[in-house]
Amino acid sequence: MMNKSLSILRGTLDVLLLRAISWRPLHGFEISLWLEERSGGQLEVDDSAMYQALHRLEAKALIRGEWGVSDNNRRARYYELTRAGQTHLKSESATMVSYARLITELLTVAPKP
Repeated sequence: MMNKSLSILRGTLDVLLLRAISWRPLHGFEISLWLEERSGGQLEVDDSAMYQALHRLEAKALIRGEWGVSDNNRRARYYELTRAGQTHLKSESATMVSYARLITELLTVAPKP
């Protein structure tokens, strides 16, 4: 059975982007690769939506962007988490994990006879 690509649910992209750059600074293409690899190719992320979200996160001071040179000697903007971004990621991750557990339980519970 082939796996169907899934669109990112509203409200999850920001947290996934924060998680992607929580390990080390990454540029946009590296973030896309991280999302694709970690999801087994199942998540579909539109590039324009991703860059809009990165700009939004930067405007909220949750990430910081800095120009640098990529591995293939191209100019790229690298993003890293700020202290506020780390706090936000921790809080939102906990909320999403709790929510996912609850939804999973509700969707898999057997109906009462």
